[in-house]
Amino acid sequence: MDRKKLMIIDGSSLLHRAFYALPLLTTKEGIYTNGVYGFLTMLYRIKEEYNPDYLCVAFDKKGPTFRHKEYKDYKGTRQSTPSELAQQFPMIREILGAMNIVTLELSEYEADDIAGTLAKSGEEAGLDTILVTGDKDYLQLATDHTQVLITKKGISELDIYDKNKIVEEFGIEPVQFIDLKGLMGDKSDNIPGVPGIGEKTGLKLLIEYGDMDNVYKNIDNISGKKLKENLIENQALAYISKRLGEIITNVPLDVTIDDLIVKESDWKKLVKFYEDYEFKSLLNKIPDEFLEKDEVINTVFDKKLVGNDFTEVIQAIKKDKKLAFKFITEDLNYMESKIINVGIKTVNSPSFIIDLNHNLDEFVKSFKPLFEDKSIEKIGHSIKTDLLILFRLGIQINNYVFDSMIGQYLINPAQTNYSINHLSDEYLGYYGLDEEALVGKGKNKKIYGDLTIDEISKYLSFILETVFKLEPLIIKEILDQDMKELYYEVELPLVEVLSNMEFQGFKVDKEELVNLGKEYDIEIESLTASIFQMADMEFNIKSPKQIGEVLFDKLGLPVIKKTKTGYSTDIEVLEKLLDQHPIIEKIIRYRSIVKLKSTYIDGLIVLINDDTNRIHSSFNQTIAITGRISSTEPNLQNIPIKTEEGKKIRKAFISQAPDYKLLDADYSQIELRVLAHISKDPKMKEAFLNNEDIHTKTASEVFHVPMDEVTPTIRNNAKAVNFGIVYGISDYGLSRDLNIPRKEAKEYIDNYLDNYKLIRQFMIDIVEEGKANGFVETLLHRRRYIPELSAKNFNVRSFGERIAMNTPIQGSAADIIKVAMVQVYKALKDRGLKSRLILQVHDELLIEAHIDEIEEVKILMKDIMENSIKLDIPLKVDLELGDNWYDTH
Repeated sequence: MDRKKLMIIDGSSLLHRAFYALPLLTTKEGIYTNGVYGFLTMLYRIKEEYNPDYLCVAFDKKGPTFRHKEYKDYKGTRQSTPSELAQQFPMIREILGAMNIVTLELSEYEADDIAGTLAKSGEEAGLDTILVTGDKDYLQLATDHTQVLITKKGISELDIYDKNKIVEEFGIEPVQFIDLKGLMGDKSDNIPGVPGIGEKTGLKLLIEYGDMDNVYKNIDNISGKKLKENLIENQALAYISKRLGEIITNVPLDVTIDDLIVKESDWKKLVKFYEDYEFKSLLNKIPDEFLEKDEVINTVFDKKLVGNDFTEVIQAIKKDKKLAFKFITEDLNYMESKIINVGIKTVNSPSFIIDLNHNLDEFVKSFKPLFEDKSIEKIGHSIKTDLLILFRLGIQINNYVFDSMIGQYLINPAQTNYSINHLSDEYLGYYGLDEEALVGKGKNKKIYGDLTIDEISKYLSFILETVFKLEPLIIKEILDQDMKELYYEVELPLVEVLSNMEFQGFKVDKEELVNLGKEYDIEIESLTASIFQMADMEFNIKSPKQIGEVLFDKLGLPVIKKTKTGYSTDIEVLEKLLDQHPIIEKIIRYRSIVKLKSTYIDGLIVLINDDTNRIHSSFNQTIAITGRISSTEPNLQNIPIKTEEGKKIRKAFISQAPDYKLLDADYSQIELRVLAHISKDPKMKEAFLNNEDIHTKTASEVFHVPMDEVTPTIRNNAKAVNFGIVYGISDYGLSRDLNIPRKEAKEYIDNYLDNYKLIRQFMIDIVEEGKANGFVETLLHRRRYIPELSAKNFNVRSFGERIAMNTPIQGSAADIIKVAMVQVYKALKDRGLKSRLILQVHDELLIEAHIDEIEEVKILMKDIMENSIKLDIPLKVDLELGDNWYDTH
């Protein structure tokens, strides 16, 4: 007959572990929830795995315990609980109450004493006991019928100990851990133990002598003069430590085992808590009958499969004047993949699922006028991929008015999951269809082509239904947060701009890349030979471990830094060793060239489209919290520009034909101009209004040098301070950047802020504003929430302050470049020009300009970019023309 199971959870330990394992999470009202969420995630997992018959959670009660009376410095070195964590203890107790799980705490005792007492009672009642904790002290409680589950790697994994595993791993019985604690103490609890004895020595003594009494009975036989002296001199401390470390198993509890029987939760209360704390993903743990789910989306999808007759769907579109749509391709390469289905739904119609495998031409002919009709509204989710497909089909969309992914990105830019499934959970309180589960049925978890038409139909219907329901909810939040202009005039039209940039791509001279790759191969071969000669041996230069052995063991260079696996040979270490041996320069060069070759030669060649001879990068609008656009597959924004070798790669990026040129328009010092505008500092504004070199001006003002006597070195230092201030740089950071003493770096920053007094005031004010509101804004009211500002931890809070200072500057610069992109794209399109916007990199735009349009495009770009947003000081744009990307810099 199977024994019933009792599970006892150390609530204080588990909540602490969860809090520190997960990033700070807050509700929209700013309530911290990460500890509670992590705790519940673990609770559900272990309940499902072990299915206990009896369950309780033990907590430490605030106030001194009997151990404090025994030793007044017990836990004396512990820092106070951060307020972000402290406020979560009442929350977890409330939720556990709604789950009808008994919680226990008792004056003068700790959670482990309660757990130990219950474990003993459980054994006496014939139960198997499971103790869940992050505290290894519990190992002393393990028996033949008591397991200890110890959290590791935060809360995601557990080490499971029973009596046999403890003996096998440590060589001692569980009860001997009490003596081990006496010998070695515990720094975290400020239990002194015997100085000089750690776990290794303590275990060795106990394996040989059994317990602490026998250690002292055999004190004359113990080898090691210092060890023996420490044991003799600290005998009293050892026995005090043993008493402090022993878990009490006879605590006077007013509950019996039967009181801990697992009961059904109060589901309505639990739903309320999960909704209030925004634990939408935990709502799937609630029985369906207690959730207010939308029957159409949750269970039955109203859909129709469409063959060659589009009459009904076209009539519905013309009648309702609004449609949601989503294309499905065979895989996730939207530029090249076969288009297999499209879903279309209007306000009052079902979802029409159209098979495009056999009637794509007929679809284009019938629906092109509808997608291009300015009187019909279009909505969707992650609509950029759908616009790319429309571009492939020769369809120019007009009047798309809502993208749920873009909307949610503006509302919560720190969110990492903008899937339609997540948003349905976030806003509508239920799960829809799991896209990963569906896509996972295909090859490499990326193929839709292997799905059945029923699976695709359900998925498309779910998207279309959900988008219609999300629109009013998301738009209300956008309007409430004063982001109407940012959404409708910047982010939403930018979707088409980015989609078109992906469609246009950037032409690449493959032969140029191949030749450059050959040059790199020759240099790599030469460097390899030199390195082997200097090392007087051959080895794997790509192996940090082998490089470390060569540099520090064979060549005897001074060790700068060690890692867990051996010597560190990162770039910081190598640069410190440059004057120690000529091999260092060769290794640095080798690494640089190998990275250029693998990433930017071999990596780019395979991404060239065979049909277009162009690279079609993906531009991401919802990744960066700052609002900046990023680029992937490949990351064109990351192609090196500081080294000549890196610049050469840009020579391979060319215009599409001899009658086209590349025109680069680059904002000059946009972030500093934004800083001057926002801070309204008169000295900085004056420099820009008088068209002075801002770095020379700053050098003159800060270092008290006449303008005409500012040297390149002084100007460079001022430049570092100028841009460092934008990013909230510290004196330590500046000292490292300029390789100067920290004291000198502090003087630079202090002088800077004394000179630009309103910039200092802006930095003070924006941090206070962030603390008061919980967020800061850009010029166009893009928000960034900063819960770090209220953290007790100094480092976390300082990070929050740097974010608060930087976001209005960097975020506003991102807003400005996006406004410019939208307006430039629209102007080129409205004028019917052949020239196309093909790339955005940080503060510059790249146009593939037809030679007959160059002058017109120059005037157009300069005018739009310099006037995209009106500041108190002028925006300035520099233009460069070239046959390839290299020539435009």
